[in-house]
Amino acid sequence: MSTAPQPWWIACAAGGMLALGAVGWLARDLSAEPSDGHKRPSLFELLEEVRQPPAAPEPGRRAAPGPPAQRRWQSPLRASCTITDPGQRQRLQRLVSQVQTSSARVQIHPTNFGERLTRDAYGNPIDTTPQLVVLHETVYGIGSAINTFLTPHPRDDDQVSYHSLIGGDGSVVQVLDPAKRAFGAGNSAFNGRWVVTNAKVGGSVNNFALHVSLETPLDGEDDGPAHSGYSPAQYDALAALIAGWMERYSIPAEHITTHRAVDLGGERADPRSFEWSALQQRLQNLGLLCRR
Repeated sequence: MSTAPQPWWIACAAGGMLALGAVGWLARDLSAEPSDGHKRPSLFELLEEVRQPPAAPEPGRRAAPGPPAQRRWQSPLRASCTITDPGQRQRLQRLVSQVQTSSARVQIHPTNFGERLTRDAYGNPIDTTPQLVVLHETVYGIGSAINTFLTPHPRDDDQVSYHSLIGGDGSVVQVLDPAKRAFGAGNSAFNGRWVVTNAKVGGSVNNFALHVSLETPLDGEDDGPAHSGYSPAQYDALAALIAGWMERYSIPAEHITTHRAVDLGGERADPRSFEWSALQQRLQNLGLLCRR
């Protein structure tokens, strides 16, 4: 004589029948045409969507935080193809070559610069090509700036450097190879972009920027809002230096900005008393503002 089914088998069988009934009812309901005429997805289509794994970052990468909101940079440089001074054009063309080959060079202390990093603090690959020019001023004499760069600075807060310095007489000092990362703008961003190289602090533009600083005139060695301005020789040298960078790295004129504009702390004002019209004229005569 066969043994009667045990109670748990009865429960399992009943549960299975209910599950099959629910699936059949759900499939029948999903296969029915809705009143609006649009076909509903089948049960199998829904199950396939559920089985798809959620998108995940590649191993070792995390989403990098963006910078806080800031005013978007509007370049004062205007597009123009007009050569207003052929003599200036020829002089500046010669100067472009001289700046690249005959500038004075100094070797600054390793604590004041770094390598352009190929990945950010979150493991994401980043382009190391310079894409931005940031203008500064020294506040004190060019010799004081050089001495600062030569001095070891173990603390991050004290580290500073630019790629080039331009003296009041127009002399150019190459401080750092453009392939290196200068520490010119700490907490900074440009049009919503920065690179975070240390997750414990904010990001900066340094990894994709070139920094050049103009020697401040004597009457500007203070924290005043303005001074007597920069010499024509400084604007000549600045235009020649920037021209070389623009051509070498395909940097557009709209990506020439100031420390004041990229600073996120609102503490920087340099370069004070800068005349954009002087740079406009020189870059225009070099044909670097002719955008069609």
